[in-house]
Amino acid sequence: MSSFTLHTAETAPEDARPLIEKSRSAFGMLPNLHAVMAESPQHLEAYQNLHALFQETSLGVVERNVVWLSINVEHGCHYCVPAHTGIAKSQGVSDGLIDALREGRALTDPRLEALRQFTLKLVRERGRVSESDVNLFLAAGFTRRHILEIVLGVAQKVMSNYVNHLADTPVDAPFAKFVWTPSAEAAQ
Repeated sequence: MSSFTLHTAETAPEDARPLIEKSRSAFGMLPNLHAVMAESPQHLEAYQNLHALFQETSLGVVERNVVWLSINVEHGCHYCVPAHTGIAKSQGVSDGLIDALREGRALTDPRLEALRQFTLKLVRERGRVSESDVNLFLAAGFTRRHILEIVLGVAQKVMSNYVNHLADTPVDAPFAKFVWTPSAEAAQ
């Protein structure tokens, strides 16, 4: 796609340099996504803040990973699916669950499947879900707070997924073993 710079602390705009250091401290490296986002310090800062806020939601670790991977797969993000596969594994999410999410398959846990389906409905319908969709989600044991927290996760992933589509961001070395390509159905 377009040519974007993978910034370093030396090449990034002045306002982005502390944000680059924040990313390095948080991840033990500068993720390529953050290196691209550093072109706009405001974008990188907003992304970092959304990421931190989403991790503070009432959604549990596994639930957050279901939201992230569902959105990444739906958006066909070649960078975020491998990155979030590695993140999910490091957070103790089972391989079977990760594989199902990466393949866009139904989850065996009914509550997590309700979360996956509702997240996908929000993304596909751009937030215009029906009352029956909301009621099904609530009946699965979720709350209206969870709905708003999923919207926060969608906002975070739109920022990263779209940047990765624009910049064709190279997958970071630690996540290269989790490389992913969309299925034929998802590519349409």
